[in-house]
Amino acid sequence: MDARELEAYLHAHIPLSAAMQVSAVAVDAAGVTLAAPLAPNINHRDTVFGGSASAVAILAAWSLLHARLGAEGVAARLVIQSNAMHYLLPIAGDFTARSALAEPDQWPRFLRTFARMGRARLRVTAELHADGQVAARLIGEFVALAMAAP
Repeated sequence: MDARELEAYLHAHIPLSAAMQVSAVAVDAAGVTLAAPLAPNINHRDTVFGGSASAVAILAAWSLLHARLGAEGVAARLVIQSNAMHYLLPIAGDFTARSALAEPDQWPRFLRTFARMGRARLRVTAELHADGQVAARLIGEFVALAMAAP
């Protein structure tokens, strides 16, 4: 899956991503980078609304698992189970979110558990960057669930 395909998928299946004008910048096995402009995500202080920052971080983290599972040929429903968002700086302009596996060495175990149990959990991080600085960090726990038989 490349960035263009991911962006089209997000906009078609997660309409909030289109309303927030999220664009996919990069997709690789190490992480996904999404970008979003200030204008549709602005708050009353002319900075990015915290909910928008959180949503873009979650989208980046979710997208990494979506892309990696797709590359492995694994069909799964992905849901977020829990997350913590740490806001470090106000974001007064366009911003990006870059995701990564919290513990990359856990990927094989995650796949084995999913194959055996039909569900598995994995932690994913995302950093928001603005003006060359880390503005926020997310750590989220995601669950992959086996698709129900038709």
